[in-house]
Amino acid sequence: MASAVTHQQIIDVATRLFGELGYDGVSLHLIADALGTSPSKITEVAGDKRAVYLEVTRRAFESEHRMLEAVVSRAEPGQRALHEIVDAYLDFHVSHPQVRALWAHRWVADAADISELEDRYARPLLNMAARKIRDVVPADVNAYYLLGTMVWCVHGYLGSGVLQRSKGMRSPDDPEVVASFREHLHVMMDRLLIPQDLVSGRNSH
Repeated sequence: MASAVTHQQIIDVATRLFGELGYDGVSLHLIADALGTSPSKITEVAGDKRAVYLEVTRRAFESEHRMLEAVVSRAEPGQRALHEIVDAYLDFHVSHPQVRALWAHRWVADAADISELEDRYARPLLNMAARKIRDVVPADVNAYYLLGTMVWCVHGYLGSGVLQRSKGMRSPDDPEVVASFREHLHVMMDRLLIPQDLVSGRNSH
């Protein structure tokens, strides 16, 4: 007889499995085995694999939305807002590795038949952040690419770690490493906010 499971238990286990193996690498049988129950019980409580995945991604990405909405609502427009967005985005993904893992799987064509998630979740985040910083973004800089640079750098950093000065690697969640990477992100974003005429003027001297 299949063990009774709650909807929350299913989502918790599925979040871990989808983060580790991706949508395509997880079956209802795998989720059921991890919970000591049957696939039919999973379907009865939470729906089929697609429904479970959509619920997992909704919860994960809505937590990201709440984070960004909070920082955008309190930040003063301008360069300082960009720094706060960068800090919040970095800190969120350092402390929510499963959310980063879900995105990382999607970026290598996982769950390719579920194509609407980027428009549903990523696009509103970029739009929200872009509206906050648009007045300080130079005309020759694409605000969405600027924010994309932040996203790509954060996920690349968290996925690879950092080389030690002499030998070996340092974990990307090491507080000292996070602090140095945060400083790098601030410098990089500040460089992208320098108007082209100032850059040209510096290069002419």
